[in-house]
Amino acid sequence: MAKAGVLGAGSWGTALSVLLCDNGHQVTMWSIDENEVKMLNEKREHETKLPGVKLPDQLIVTGDLEDTVKGKDFLVLAVPSPFTRSTAAKMSPCVADGQIIVDVAKGIEESTLMTLSQQIRQEIPQADVAVLSGPSHAEEVGRRLPTTCVIGATTRKTAEYLQSMFISKVFRVYTSPDILGIELGGSLKNVIALAAGIADGLGYGDNTKAALITRGIAEIARLGVKMGGKIESFTGLTGIGDLIVTCASVHSRNRKAGYLIGQGRSVQEAMDEVKMVVEGVYSAKAAAKLAEKYQVSMPIVEEVNKVLFEGKAPARAVDDLMMRESRSENRALQWEE
Repeated sequence: MAKAGVLGAGSWGTALSVLLCDNGHQVTMWSIDENEVKMLNEKREHETKLPGVKLPDQLIVTGDLEDTVKGKDFLVLAVPSPFTRSTAAKMSPCVADGQIIVDVAKGIEESTLMTLSQQIRQEIPQADVAVLSGPSHAEEVGRRLPTTCVIGATTRKTAEYLQSMFISKVFRVYTSPDILGIELGGSLKNVIALAAGIADGLGYGDNTKAALITRGIAEIARLGVKMGGKIESFTGLTGIGDLIVTCASVHSRNRKAGYLIGQGRSVQEAMDEVKMVVEGVYSAKAAAKLAEKYQVSMPIVEEVNKVLFEGKAPARAVDDLMMRESRSENRALQWEE
């Protein structure tokens, strides 16, 4: 049995806390919101973000950050990506040298273009930072439906330790040394999922969805490999796997927000209706800046930004994608002359 601290009591933090309790670990879950702490302790269920999933009796829910962090064998950072840096800064004085922090959110900081693990290392240089990612909606993990994910870490020892902490008969965990590739896949897929949702909102069909998923992973992989990620990460669970589930699932907040935008809602109206942080909206500008910095063509990302921030009509964005200059699907494939 290990002692774990989970920072963030949203749907994902709650689902992982339940999973870790099921695995026999001693878990303390922290929330910055006093009302949320009170509700979870009284109801033993997150009625708004993870309804129907009962909290185990042994799960401790608290608003005490220091108590959640100190003395724990590993920490799970599960706050939404816009709050990763600020939460890491608050945690830092309590984190011991070499203490393991596994980040489970997905995003890129627009102002610095840093991934979440890079932000955490900057704020908590004494920590051993890892990531957990893959096609894993909290609603299904909380209901104990079979799910597979990947742990990325700088050392095999840390990756295999965390693998042993999370793995169960309903949660299979693989390991990988490619933290950057894992994070880029998990962050950029949210932007493509917005596009998939917009297409659904416009009334387009499965052909359109398949095209966006396929060409979307091509864009993600082009940028990811140029930045130093490994192609295997983009063809695996943390790339195409995560992209498929986020573009297609009814649980996907990014797809839902895109759907509402496609139906004519403003970006703010869509985010308000989703009622949770829509990570793709925050990552879209960063993705466009990375594409420019590394001189990589990302037309879907470019059009999503125009719809989100420049008022471009979604239907016109689709038209412009369809009528781009014609080209071969894969330039690595050569004709036999």
